[in-house]
Amino acid sequence: MINFNGNISNDTTILDAENRGIKYGDSLFETLRVVANKILFWEDHYFRLMESMRILRMEIPMNFTMEHLEEEILNTLKANELTNARVRLTIYRGNGGLYLPDSNDIEYIVTVNSLASPFYLLSEERFEVDLYKDFYVNKGLLSTLKTNNKIVNVLGSIYAKENDLDNCLLVNEDKSVIEALNGNIFLVKGNVIKTPPITDGCLKGILRKQLVEILEKTSDYELKEESISPFEIQKADEFFVTNVIRGIVPITKYRKKQFAATVARDLIAKLNMRIRLGA
Repeated sequence: MINFNGNISNDTTILDAENRGIKYGDSLFETLRVVANKILFWEDHYFRLMESMRILRMEIPMNFTMEHLEEEILNTLKANELTNARVRLTIYRGNGGLYLPDSNDIEYIVTVNSLASPFYLLSEERFEVDLYKDFYVNKGLLSTLKTNNKIVNVLGSIYAKENDLDNCLLVNEDKSVIEALNGNIFLVKGNVIKTPPITDGCLKGILRKQLVEILEKTSDYELKEESISPFEIQKADEFFVTNVIRGIVPITKYRKKQFAATVARDLIAKLNMRIRLGA
């Protein structure tokens, strides 16, 4: 069952050849984690979505309040008999026009999939990465948004599969490492934790924001938002990827370098505690 503009049905043939998300990538999306009918970090997701819609000059409907969208998402979960779920909220400009749209009005789709665990678990599995250098991400405001223009991520995912990798690292035009294919990155050396600044072109990630706030409140680690060069990675003690669905995913290997996961284990415990306390 999907939710199309507030109408819940099992009809998945709602898109046509004039859909602007398909024709021009004129679309945004949010990936949400719902646990026990609670959308984690919902306020942060909502305000990122509103900011992104304004940047793309989409018309924000009057009823697009945080409460209304939350209700629509939870209604979709209820229709699918789920309480723990991965949710995708996709928003796109309505049909009509060429590059210049006929209107800035929007439509939306909510889709849901079941989620196995209510809390973030630290994976003990192999997670090997390498650089994806065929194409780079142009740093700028648009690269920080969750738009449907993800062809670099698609090609990087194909490259990873062809080379028996679990993920790839994306670089910007300065050859700085900015993120993984599906999340932000954090590098650990001693008690210093580095993550690329948003100005380097990385996604303005919600889980990234949570970890930054956690790290700013602890004296155990020193957080630095600085550019990361490929050469730094092989000198690091730990290296991990973050996103709202999986939480923290430790990278176990980059080329010949093997990594530990001690800090990642500590931070995922702090993250789960933050969720329990409702922060």
